[in-house]
Amino acid sequence: MPIISSRPLAVSRRLTVVQLLPALDAGGVERSTLEVAEALVAAGHRAIVVSAPGRLCAALTACGGEHRPLAIGVKSPFGLRHLFALRRLFQGADIVHARSRLPAWLGYLAWRTMRGRRPAFVTTVHGLNSVGRYSAIMTRGERVIVVSNTVRDYLLAHYPGLDATRLRVIPRGIDATHFARGYRASGDWRARFEAEYPQAAGAPWLCLPGRGTRLKGHHDALRLLAGLRAAGTDARLILLGAAQSGREHYLDELLQEAARLGVRQRIVITPPRADVREVMSASALVLQLSGKPEAFGRTVIEALHLGVPVLGYAHGGVGELLVECFPEGAVALADEPALLARALALLEQRPQPRVFSGYRLQDMQTATLAVYAELLAERGA
Repeated sequence: MPIISSRPLAVSRRLTVVQLLPALDAGGVERSTLEVAEALVAAGHRAIVVSAPGRLCAALTACGGEHRPLAIGVKSPFGLRHLFALRRLFQGADIVHARSRLPAWLGYLAWRTMRGRRPAFVTTVHGLNSVGRYSAIMTRGERVIVVSNTVRDYLLAHYPGLDATRLRVIPRGIDATHFARGYRASGDWRARFEAEYPQAAGAPWLCLPGRGTRLKGHHDALRLLAGLRAAGTDARLILLGAAQSGREHYLDELLQEAARLGVRQRIVITPPRADVREVMSASALVLQLSGKPEAFGRTVIEALHLGVPVLGYAHGGVGELLVECFPEGAVALADEPALLARALALLEQRPQPRVFSGYRLQDMQTATLAVYAELLAERGA
């Protein structure tokens, strides 16, 4: 998965970059937005994020970024009222960077209707969106950043008029210091976790990180846990981050399914947590079982960088990463017998994922800023 050749954002003046997304809350898009803002501020530039408020707003302002609270991710005709505010904000910007479809539409309309000098317009395609005119807005950037070759190929296949020379592959990156090779959570941390979730004690952990949505493969993980138990291998399943407000019906469904499978006392369902690294490092396996192809799969890289094996379906960006970095953990989509057999083998053999380079947070930040520099150079800025 190549990254574009990167160079510093070499300009002689302070730049203003405006990023657009629905809300600055939890998720990969939000994290990438914050990480680019941090890199901009560190380089002496101005980083503005336009979105609804969220739990990452404090982190944005703490790093020196600025937040403009506008509900540009709400599907309503009233969203058009934000065009004036966006146009006014864009007047002082050098780069507008849209990261989601509705904010991209509003940003594009505001950008196109500006008088005089306009900033450069960049989009990032973070997911494999449904194909159509609504999603096509993400291909309108003067540069279109994609987070994997999977996304690049998807866009070129479904938007034949898209100029491939405008595409730039920039994978998401991880903090290689935070997810350091060989890091393991302390015994005190594990004792506190097991005091909070007593059912986690007594057996190796399988960790499936992901939001509380059916697409993440929680049901597959429950059946895998039941299969391991039937094969005589005890384990615990940590559904990390699946307990989300507004998803109570889905959580009840998972608990009922776990009870039906006889594994109710062997699962833990947590809300989003700050100690993802610790949970992953204490796990025997990290799972990635999304039924829908993922655009990238940051948790795959986080776990493998720690030295924890990953078991997942070999499709989309996750399959791309597994084939490259840990092919032992790749199984065909929805092949549950193969999934069980591979889990048994990995739990018995405990292989160490190989050390690999790349996919660092700094790589992503530098490459993104290089796209900005490339556009500004074209404009003579």
